Amino acid sequence: MKKLLALLSLMTVWSASSIEAQVYAPNASGAALSHWYTLVREGNIGATKKLWTSLGGKAIRIDGIDVMKFPGVLIFLAPGTPTAGSRGSTVNHIGMGSANVENLFAKLEADGIPFDKTSIRKSPLNGQYLGDLNTPDGVMIEITEEQGVAPYPKLPPGVSIESNHQHMFVAKEFRKDIQSWYVKMFGGEPWEARGEYIVSIPGVKFLRIAPCGSEYSACPESGSAPTKGRAVDHIGFEIKNLKAYCQKIEAEGISFEQPYSQSRHKSFASAELVDPWGTSIELTEGLNRF
Repeated sequence: MKKLLALLSLMTVWSASSIEAQVYAPNASGAALSHWYTLVREGNIGATKKLWTSLGGKAIRIDGIDVMKFPGVLIFLAPGTPTAGSRGSTVNHIGMGSANVENLFAKLEADGIPFDKTSIRKSPLNGQYLGDLNTPDGVMIEITEEQGVAPYPKLPPGVSIESNHQHMFVAKEFRKDIQSWYVKMFGGEPWEARGEYIVSIPGVKFLRIAPCGSEYSACPESGSAPTKGRAVDHIGFEIKNLKAYCQKIEAEGISFEQPYSQSRHKSFASAELVDPWGTSIELTEGLNRF
């Protein structure tokens, strides 16, 4: 009986910690989305936190920086002066999945969050609703509906919103190359839809790679601007056994902007690199504890 109670207690703790942890379990290659690192002007922090809170985020702090927790991702709100919004960079926008887009935008309106009502529309992928909004510093956020209508999944039980996609724009001829790069680097699952190359990784089910040149892309056909210094400064992936992983990819020819370190950040190990198309990436180990 005592052993049974101990086991039940352990299961309860494990279950609670699994629900509380925001970074999803890694794939077979040991990778998952960990964070989006955004830059926020000093005067915009209150409005920015209000927007993310209205969407369903929980405010915490990690190593002195404001962070919003969502199932699947941590969103860092780092003090800074972004050179421009996310549109026009390789990470055009980031995306969340909601149980009901119309209800969520009604809540945003009631909370006083500004957005363009004409952005609420039917998705060309499955006919479900989606909508856009922007943070005060220009991080574009697309909210799609996750009710289990393909290709979007059904939200997990007890979850009303989660990270689900990241829309990248590159010069048309590089789309397949960038898909292959993210598959090789992070063990993502490749597929295609409506002329876009897609990679699925835990936390970002749709890493969508689309061509520059359209009005929606906000970048010329030659390609997008690098993310460094923009409203979405960099993206992050949590890596199991990060030190060994860094040694492996460095031996394969990957160069680091910042090498593996256990002391650069107080709470987690990290390394920094830039993909060949200008997206700054931070590799982490330890953010899955938050």
